[in-house]
Amino acid sequence: MARTPGPGTRFIDWVRRWPPAVRQRVQIAAIAVFGIAVLAVAFRQPMSDRIYPKARTQQLLDAAKQALEHGKLTSPDGTGARELYVSALALDPDRDEAREGLQLVGTAALARAAQATDAKQFTQAHAALRLARELAVPVALADTVTERLRKREADSSGIEQLLAQATASRAAGDLDGSPRSALPLYRRILALQPTREEALEGREDALSDLLQQAEEKRAGGDSVAAAAIVSQVRAYDPGHVGLPDAQAAVTQARDRERTRADAALKRGQLGEAGAGYRAMLALDAEDAEAREGMARTAVAWADRARRQAADFDFDVAERSLREARGLDPESPAIAEAERQLAQSRARRNRLPLAVVAAPAAPPSPQRVAEVRRLLAQAADAEARGDILSPPGDSAYDVLRRARAIAPNDPGVQTGIARLLPAARRCFDEELRANRLPRAQACLDARQQLGDSTAAVLQGRNRLALRWLAVGEESLRAGGFATAQRALDTARRLDPDAEGLEAFAQRLRAAGATEARR
Repeated sequence: MARTPGPGTRFIDWVRRWPPAVRQRVQIAAIAVFGIAVLAVAFRQPMSDRIYPKARTQQLLDAAKQALEHGKLTSPDGTGARELYVSALALDPDRDEAREGLQLVGTAALARAAQATDAKQFTQAHAALRLARELAVPVALADTVTERLRKREADSSGIEQLLAQATASRAAGDLDGSPRSALPLYRRILALQPTREEALEGREDALSDLLQQAEEKRAGGDSVAAAAIVSQVRAYDPGHVGLPDAQAAVTQARDRERTRADAALKRGQLGEAGAGYRAMLALDAEDAEAREGMARTAVAWADRARRQAADFDFDVAERSLREARGLDPESPAIAEAERQLAQSRARRNRLPLAVVAAPAAPPSPQRVAEVRRLLAQAADAEARGDILSPPGDSAYDVLRRARAIAPNDPGVQTGIARLLPAARRCFDEELRANRLPRAQACLDARQQLGDSTAAVLQGRNRLALRWLAVGEESLRAGGFATAQRALDTARRLDPDAEGLEAFAQRLRAAGATEARR
């Protein structure tokens, strides 16, 4: 017997009789409706927050009111009344209930501080009082509870006993250094009773005793210890009557150290200068003049290291660099000296053995002739501008070979002394002619021949600016690669050169425009 089709079967057969285009549109619509339903379920809370912010604000206000009723005034996890009211106010700044709620929290905190004070729960009282002040309760009410808390703490702390302990400690000469010393005890008492006469007078006398110790240290030549004691007194009472005179004595000691250090630096006695500036800093850790003096001494040590490296005295140069780092480890002069040292080591490894051999006995006629030949060769190299390069044939290398043969020969000494001015002239001439690689070689020669750090840095800046000008011309002509190389060279020479970053931005913008074409 044939079975009668059910409603679902008849519906499916009916749908199948639809044209294909109609069936496709119905399927797309069904999928879209299903997707919207899924999104609505997944994001129902955030959407409701966006569509109904007032509902979310009311939820926060209700939660804050409940937290307040349960005494949960604040909580780091954000569930305290204070945090909930703040969140509600942020969500809806026009809701007066949130502001009124915060006032209620402040009033409740003040009441809790008073209750904790009566119960001698002083830690809780201080915390509640801080919360009340943060929520801007009336200042007069907060001050009343604060004074009440101070009195209760004083009564509970045994002020009389603390005074007796402080007096005994001072009589025993134990002024500072431990919680049971006189000055820490007086500080504790005055925190509880700021106007307690016995504590004020005791602290005054104890600080006078300390200043007397400072004077004894100063008279004994230990100005650093005296300055430390003066700082100690200032920390307890900046207005102590004896402080101005004591501070003046410290200042005089610092000025004497500065005078000695400055004079030592001018004489080239760098160890004595560094010790003097360190002593100034020990007298006053914030002394800017001492730090500036240490920086200048570090530069002098670095300059000395560069000269020593140029003479292949590598161990001595390393010791000079250690001294410089101890004074100012961030000094740019140290990096320059380290670079010079590395270059000198490389040059030393390329030189013939005769260059570094020990001086022999007075030279024979043959050796004298050899020296004259080397001097002529050095003069030719100098005329070509080959001050330091190429290795082995430069004026510098040739003169060092001559000096190894006849170290006291006047011609050799004159030639070596003439190299630095020649390197300076070479740099200026090559820079004017815009032969920048040659100018760089002459600048390197100046550095290795012992030119001052300031002069070398100035030369690097001038060369960097010229490379930037070359980069500008290349950029205008469309030579992006050449412009980029010029920028990289300028940045290596002087990262702080004027206009460098502006040119870098223009180059990046031009490169991006070119890439889009």
